[in-house]
Amino acid sequence: MAVARTRCVALVGVTGRIVEIEADVGPGVAGTHFIGLLDTAISEARGRVRSALINSRFSWPDARVTVSLFPASLPKRGSMFDLAIAIAVLAAAGAVPAQRVAEPTFLGELGLDGRVRPVRGVLPAALAAAEAGARTVVVPSINAAEAALVPGLTVVPVATLGELVDWLRSGDLHRLPVVAEAAALLDDASGRSASGLSGTAKEDDRCLDMRDVAGQPVGRKALEVCAAGGHNLWMLGPPGSGKTMLAERLPTLLPPLDPDQALEVSAIHSVAGRLPPGRPLLTRPPFMAPHHSATTAAVVGGGSGGVVRPGAVSLAHRGVLFLDEAPEFATAVLESLRQPLESGSVTIARAIGTVTFPARFTLILAANPCPCGLQGSAGHPCRCTPAARRRYLARLSGPLLDRIDVKVRIGRATRAELLADRHFAEPSATVAARVLDARDRAARRLAGTPWHCNADVSSAALHGDLRVPDSALAPLHRGLDLGTLSARGLDRVLRVAWTLADLAGKHRPGEPETTAALAMWLGVE
Repeated sequence: MAVARTRCVALVGVTGRIVEIEADVGPGVAGTHFIGLLDTAISEARGRVRSALINSRFSWPDARVTVSLFPASLPKRGSMFDLAIAIAVLAAAGAVPAQRVAEPTFLGELGLDGRVRPVRGVLPAALAAAEAGARTVVVPSINAAEAALVPGLTVVPVATLGELVDWLRSGDLHRLPVVAEAAALLDDASGRSASGLSGTAKEDDRCLDMRDVAGQPVGRKALEVCAAGGHNLWMLGPPGSGKTMLAERLPTLLPPLDPDQALEVSAIHSVAGRLPPGRPLLTRPPFMAPHHSATTAAVVGGGSGGVVRPGAVSLAHRGVLFLDEAPEFATAVLESLRQPLESGSVTIARAIGTVTFPARFTLILAANPCPCGLQGSAGHPCRCTPAARRRYLARLSGPLLDRIDVKVRIGRATRAELLADRHFAEPSATVAARVLDARDRAARRLAGTPWHCNADVSSAALHGDLRVPDSALAPLHRGLDLGTLSARGLDRVLRVAWTLADLAGKHRPGEPETTAALAMWLGVE
């Protein structure tokens, strides 16, 4: 009997840290002791691991068992450590070769009968293991496709503890077809990102398409501009005018995620336990639409008991966050969006430390013109008082609306408009082609910079290398003089103007683009 070492991964947000697990089986009063700043789930692992070993026909050492998780100062949470602890104890007791368990990284929860159960966060954990130099990772069979997305990593899927011990004793690598299947998914994502249009269909069963939206040409144009430049959008209109239909179709206009983005987005959803069954890799921009009763923790992220989970803003990373009936959301929830909109990330501070999640998304707000939603509707008189209307829309603060690039008013379409517009409504594939061309122009212009689309460009660049001609700035200068345009609003108008120029195939915005961009920014004011 001696000391044996294995490795596992502790997740801090979506970042993994390698944890070395040492097990010592030696003389002394029989008992099991865990050390290393552990939460309740890991402290309870001694019961799960002991039962799993006994029910898998392995004896539990009749000696003093000490299990240490290093680094001791790093908080460790969850049941992902069960499998590594069990293997370390078996190796220390001489049941498996200690040298065979030192290199692989073991991830998984154990059932009392010895089954290896799936866990959250396998993808970011496997990424951290690969970055730390690991060549082999052992995961539950259900999570194998997830882990196999990491390039250069050998994935060993196991269903039971006994199966894993047999492999460690024999060294016979088997059951790896899932690795090739997952690797093909990553290659396919790369191909779709290169071709662009082959991945424009949304990955669900609803087959949403822009041609379904009739009678709203202004809304469709605003959606195209937002997709091309990554801009935020506010739509104001009565119920039934098509605001939700428009918002749901924005992801169909966005280019597919490239392989790095797909891994990043999939890692966030893996930590949250939201990866769809059978789809370990998300190749389309995600779409999140939380209910207006959602709490700040649900939208921004948080949790209790030391477990911090990503919120809707992080689950919408590289995609779309849609807040329908935006004024109905709590003020604290709406104001909490301001920081991630500026920085592209959200930092959650707790007594145990801080966790940072990525949160670069396109925000869409939808609102009715008044609490009853009937203001300005023909044949449906609004009974809301002027004070009630002001209070309703005042829930969307000026600083928040100042971060919205495009604002449009959506009205109810008449029967004649619906019939006539169906001949002009374009399918998503046609609009997505123009969006892709515009994004390609922006990408060539921004090559060598940290920005990927016009919405990301810094203020210094807008007034420096990307400064538009003085003649095109005339309408913006008038807005600054009149006080209808803020300094931040000026930058956002310029970003939209660049997007309009990209859609028009121009090398630089002119006065028509800046005037149109200003109108979009002022929109419903």
